[in-house]
Amino acid sequence: MTLTREPPFHVGLIGYGLAGEAFHAPFIATTPGLRLEAIVTGNADRQRAAARAHPAATIVESVSRLWERADKLDVIVVASPNRTHASLATQALEHDLHVVVDKPFATTVTEARALVAAAARRDRVITVFQNRRWDGDFLTVRRLLAEGAVGRPVRFESRFERWRPVPRGTWRESGQPEDAGGLLFDLGSHLIDQALQLFGSARHVYAELDVRRPGVQADDDSFVALTHANGVRSHLFMSAVAAQTGPRFRLLGSRAAYVKWGLDPQEAKLREGQSPDAPGFGDDPESHWGTLGTGDESQAVPTERGAYRRFYEGVVDVLRGVAPPPVHPHDAIATLAVIEAARRSSAEQRVMAVPTDASPIQ
Repeated sequence: MTLTREPPFHVGLIGYGLAGEAFHAPFIATTPGLRLEAIVTGNADRQRAAARAHPAATIVESVSRLWERADKLDVIVVASPNRTHASLATQALEHDLHVVVDKPFATTVTEARALVAAAARRDRVITVFQNRRWDGDFLTVRRLLAEGAVGRPVRFESRFERWRPVPRGTWRESGQPEDAGGLLFDLGSHLIDQALQLFGSARHVYAELDVRRPGVQADDDSFVALTHANGVRSHLFMSAVAAQTGPRFRLLGSRAAYVKWGLDPQEAKLREGQSPDAPGFGDDPESHWGTLGTGDESQAVPTERGAYRRFYEGVVDVLRGVAPPPVHPHDAIATLAVIEAARRSSAEQRVMAVPTDASPIQ
């Protein structure tokens, strides 16, 4: 009996900053069915780092050089600054390539809808890297909700807080609208997406988007409150000036609550250069497990294993035609609609309605 193996899909990665180097390249390189063919970066130090880490990939200094190799590629991963996401994804589609876009999908709902329409016209796959759908603690919350462990959910608190009192002077701290900087676009893209996945579409949004550090022009200490169509309220906190952080998740229900401290360990391991193939890569230490219960009567809940690789395994499956996209682009549009409503709410200091045609896929 002769076994046949499907050839891998060849991937071009645009950008080799933190997103490209730590969050995309390691998974592209280790996911069966994908081959990291080319990496784009104009930075000499990053070129050398990319060549060391991925010697089989071709390193090119510009996107135009990448398009010269378009006939050797199947998929483009856009991991460049936010302001370039829509334009580079559009160029990839014009070369009849499938596209993965790092979050945020685009800078506006209008841009995002145009991308989805362009992909449909060319019959190309487009999806969004919302890797924190595969955080172990988020997977644990999903499981507890499915099991009815907290009863009827009433309030969901989600935090992504850091202590970075000294600005870094990057585009992420810019107040220019085209840069899509600030924590609402950065961490908020994750927290909003997670809340919408858990509790469905948001009907109303209230936000406080503040700038705390001197020299920073984009929000660095923000709060977003969502009222979901099912009545659940999500309170989402993101900050670069939290000298002491709150719990990562606090889920309150009619029968019990689940509280979890500490971030999923996958990001820290990726920043340290660990391979996703390393034993225990997605495991959360027992000391970080959350608790489920009421008052003093609570028990530790083992954290589900984190699995960012599932995103790229899903990319392989959708390209082979055996599954839907791992993240539907309409979900990204729903997240951007909430971001736009949050920005209006903060500017006008009032609760904003979310358009009913911007709902996540359920």
